[in-house]
Amino acid sequence: MKSVTVIGLGPMGQAMAGAYLDSGYEVTVWNRTPARADQLVARGARRAESVEAALTANELVVLSLIDYDAMDAILAQAPEAALAGRTLANLTSDTPERARQAAARLAERGAVQITGGVQVPPPGIGTPDAMTYYSGPGDAIEAHRPALEVLTGIEYLGEDHGLAALYYQVGIDMFWTSLVGYLHGQAVAEANGISAEDFLPHAVKTMDLRYFLEFYAPRIAAGNHEGDVDRISMGVASMEHVLRTTQASGVDDSLPAAVLKIFRQGVTAGHGQNSLTSLIDVMKQRRSRG
Repeated sequence: MKSVTVIGLGPMGQAMAGAYLDSGYEVTVWNRTPARADQLVARGARRAESVEAALTANELVVLSLIDYDAMDAILAQAPEAALAGRTLANLTSDTPERARQAAARLAERGAVQITGGVQVPPPGIGTPDAMTYYSGPGDAIEAHRPALEVLTGIEYLGEDHGLAALYYQVGIDMFWTSLVGYLHGQAVAEANGISAEDFLPHAVKTMDLRYFLEFYAPRIAAGNHEGDVDRISMGVASMEHVLRTTQASGVDDSLPAAVLKIFRQGVTAGHGQNSLTSLIDVMKQRRSRG
């Protein structure tokens, strides 16, 4: 019998446990709020009465929690012996360093961690194009590949546990900042009588950044920040117009003001005639000064 334990039944954990049930797995579930397991139990899942029971029910344990603090608090409820021989597919979001630290602690307790960063929202679990970044022991991932692929495809990044977390956080950085940019633009649009439905086709075209990413990436890799297509000085003027439009619309201006500040820092650093991509060097210099 194919079997797995899922600990953490938020929207993502619910989707994962459901995907396993749909695939004929025997699924054991545990959540700090037991009632969250009710619908899954009604579908055939087994409710573990304790963290220890959840861990010892199966060799493969999928963790879907808000962060590693939550993971540590949950695993502390079980004796160390409950982790011995287990493989934990840790799909919990946190920093690369915390992923490495958690893997080391689990290894001391006889468990193996597979670090993962899921690249789809809960409705995407089990769909053909879904993908998850994984890092950690390659043999452990291969041993559990069929079970992991019930959830998503696998993009293996290497043995370093921090890699999956790093790729995930970089992607989330881009994801949230892009969506907040969309929401800010929509706030300005609505302040001027343009509904979300009316602006949608224009937003979709604007947010399709593939051309720019594919144009910039090889230049960044080559260290080529030539201002032959765009210049930071142009960005300053453009963001000043955005800022004034935002203010005239009565919308909070903190987001465009922050972007304008970054552009101006680029000019101050002597990159005014260089491409937008030279801001990467400005951002890294700020890190080194810190």
